[in-house]
Amino acid sequence: MTPQPDPEVGAAVKAADRAHVFHSWSAQELIDPLAVAGAEGSYFWDYDAKRYLDFTSGLVYTNIGYQHPKVVAAIQEQAARMTTFAPAFAVEARSEAARLIAERTPGDLDKIFFTNGGADAIEHAVRMARLHTGRPKVLSAYRSYHGGTQQAVNITGDPRRWASDGAAAGVVHFWAPFLYRSRFYAETEEQECARALEHLETTIAFEGPATIAAIVLETIPGTAGIMVPPPGYLAGVREICDKYGIVFVLDEVMAGFGRTGEWFAADLFDVTPDLMTFAKGVNSGYVPLGGVAISGAIAETFAKRPYPGGLTYSGHPLACAAAVATIQVMAEEGVVENAARLGADVVGPALRELAERHPSVGEVRGVGMFWALELVRNRETREPLVPYNAAGAANAPMAAFGAAAKAAGLWPFINMNRTHVVPPCNVGEAELKEGLAALDTALAVADEYTE
Repeated sequence: MTPQPDPEVGAAVKAADRAHVFHSWSAQELIDPLAVAGAEGSYFWDYDAKRYLDFTSGLVYTNIGYQHPKVVAAIQEQAARMTTFAPAFAVEARSEAARLIAERTPGDLDKIFFTNGGADAIEHAVRMARLHTGRPKVLSAYRSYHGGTQQAVNITGDPRRWASDGAAAGVVHFWAPFLYRSRFYAETEEQECARALEHLETTIAFEGPATIAAIVLETIPGTAGIMVPPPGYLAGVREICDKYGIVFVLDEVMAGFGRTGEWFAADLFDVTPDLMTFAKGVNSGYVPLGGVAISGAIAETFAKRPYPGGLTYSGHPLACAAAVATIQVMAEEGVVENAARLGADVVGPALRELAERHPSVGEVRGVGMFWALELVRNRETREPLVPYNAAGAANAPMAAFGAAAKAAGLWPFINMNRTHVVPPCNVGEAELKEGLAALDTALAVADEYTE
């Protein structure tokens, strides 16, 4: 589709937004949302017909890009056939979506409980773990994000938790491995892994193993910085959970459905959790959908005992039809394989080459279509480009970097002192190179703030 300018409509859209829309995670009078006129594939455009290459995949969910015709057609067909139906019934789209998901989850995660998104998937996974074990506490990592609902935001380990954390949610945080900013004085990945596992087991010992229902981890943390865990870490957590009878929950909301070049990031580490949450890429975000994939042992807990939880729109037919079509498209078009190949052959090498030329890049890390650049003022000291949770004038370097990226036609995903490279998993090589060239331009602006 060729974008056509229509600034008058754009102005009306913007005026209505500013008058009536209350935006998440924002000081309402300090934001200036872009009015978006349309989107297709890896691009979107405004009402001035300026196109942007979307290196955010929406919010890391349009894994097959915008407006894929087969998924749009599936939604239209389902709407004509059965727009909605209550969750207590067997519905074809719901059953087929569950079957296709279960075919791809690791191990015996064969039962699917549908939610409306990732946060409520975490809420229900934690509820299941507590009821299964009869224990109250949940352990989760600093440098993590699990959702904005009350339990999920308290499980989160970044500043978005602070305003809601009354220390009454039964959550204990610990340090997961991150060698670049190690909390364990490690010098190698092997040391980081071993010391992080020791720290976790010590935390469990001092909290009381018999009080802990679950350990919740993002398989690969997303907005916290795409920190791929070192070899052996997730397997070690699995062993610790087995040792103490703790439910192991992996959050695949962001990393799942092709983002890492595998159907699920757990496959990269050959590990199977007891519960696994998903959302976002399950249907490329076309209709809200999330869920929990449940192991046989936990499913058995509720075989003759009612599960005390549910949602009016659980397994919504429109959302499930979109999931069926999305999974079929990903399989037919080799989307997962595309993410793996371009990540290894194009994105990784290109980002490492950018790091060699730009002093603002402290570290490159990632896999598939899931990458981050750690931006720093000083490579030797690893001082972040902006302070932790910076805002206002303190965040000026990152704001300048973001503005430069947008001016170059690239919409970046920025969080704290990192920029993420997370385009759609079916992005083309030419589009990738276009985006990487724009990123190169923006990094030159970030370089101006280095020492």
